[in-house]
Amino acid sequence: MKKFDIVIIGSGVGLSFVGSALQKGMTCAMIENSKFGGTCLTRGCIPSKILVYPADVIRQSQHAKKIGLNFTPPEISWDIIAERMWSRINKSSDIENSLDDTMNLSVFKGNGEFTAPYTMKVKMKNGEYSEEFRGEKFIIAAGGRSFIPPINGLSETGYVTSENFFGEAFPRKPWRSLVIIGGGAIGTEFAHIFSALGTKVTVVEMQTHLVSTEEEEISLHLEEQFADNGINVMTNNKVITVKKTIEGKIVTIENVNTGRKSDITCQEIFISSGIRSNTDILKIENTDIKTDKRGWIITNEYLETSQKNIWALGDINGKYQFRHKANYETNICINNIFNLHNNKKSADYTKIPWAIFTHPQIAHVGMTEKQALQNKNRILVGKNNYSAVAKGFAMGYSQGDTDDGFVKLIVDENMKILGVHLIGPHAAVLIQSFIYLMNAGYSCTIRNEDDKTNMYDQSMSCIEGGTLDPIYNSIVIHPSLSEVTGWVIGNLDWVN
Repeated sequence: MKKFDIVIIGSGVGLSFVGSALQKGMTCAMIENSKFGGTCLTRGCIPSKILVYPADVIRQSQHAKKIGLNFTPPEISWDIIAERMWSRINKSSDIENSLDDTMNLSVFKGNGEFTAPYTMKVKMKNGEYSEEFRGEKFIIAAGGRSFIPPINGLSETGYVTSENFFGEAFPRKPWRSLVIIGGGAIGTEFAHIFSALGTKVTVVEMQTHLVSTEEEEISLHLEEQFADNGINVMTNNKVITVKKTIEGKIVTIENVNTGRKSDITCQEIFISSGIRSNTDILKIENTDIKTDKRGWIITNEYLETSQKNIWALGDINGKYQFRHKANYETNICINNIFNLHNNKKSADYTKIPWAIFTHPQIAHVGMTEKQALQNKNRILVGKNNYSAVAKGFAMGYSQGDTDDGFVKLIVDENMKILGVHLIGPHAAVLIQSFIYLMNAGYSCTIRNEDDKTNMYDQSMSCIEGGTLDPIYNSIVIHPSLSEVTGWVIGNLDWVN
């Protein structure tokens, strides 16, 4: 049986481990069942943002009438938009080619299946299996895939997911009408994309609000903007059956509160109702690796699984499914696996940020107000609207406007930042300064005059760490949108 020093499952963040392993002189196996580069490059954040930006420009042109500019509806070249998108996805081939003939690296194209705790075989695309091999260490970065809800008639009717959309189901032109099942990040981004391009979009969501991970007022603001942009939002509704007719695909929904049923006719159905783990594909039951009830691999703070010398990171450990979170875990894992001094680093998920690139844009870091009140007796909460600053008004936002976005800041009694939430233009950029603040100042570098060998003593914690002090002491450029976030501290008020 062939033996490898390290086996890497998944070529998204998994690729980052190859170089480190080869530099250490290790023999390495890389297993990938799809295009090389992982979800983000081939069917996720990168190609979707190439579609989001044209939609953003269209919405900006529509908003421009508020500042005295009127544009005719744009002429959309779907072929050019698609060509730009595919040019990025096709970089997957460059990645794959770069791995060919690399010394000490064996590449397997197919699904890796555990046969025992440290042995595996790969089911190739043609259905045949590789020879069984053994790994001294395993890195599992195999990700997840779309969860397909058990809806009557769905398989017979046909549907699109984020996987096959960036593949064989990619439309030759924008659909005339689209029902999106699921109102989370993926669903609301695709609703923005296609509604801006002229598709009649309906979003069906079982929860009370869209983007249920966000503050309620942000969800409400998004729903109001969706309505203004012609998107039909059906919250508190579930899809119970679908069927295909001459007129198109018919989606039957049922209100979860009243039981009232109604039909929606559309050209296509897009499923975005969540992500499921790929551990079933890996035959994880043949190992000693523990998973939770949803199939996500359980890891400790060092990204170690319950089985020695096996690590899991990225989507498959179920903790915040974003590429930047996976990149963060990669740096920790590389240190913990390849650091000869065994100086382990641990993962801290309390300040993981994210953005939803719908319209309006949403950004989030830290706790919601409800979560903060569960952890603190008293907090301070402040809000500031875009219209409250000169640049916001210049961009066409006035007090009382339905599209007037805002920032919400949550801090404790020591002015330590607990959470920040934004909805509006450039939200993902505006929140970044708070992310830096929340991660800054926890370890002071103080000169230790008595110790000539150790010039700095990092044992003392800064009282100011993670607080608003740098904002108080900083000058904010005027007029700029940074004033929206910079001046929110003046609106803080106690909440019990």
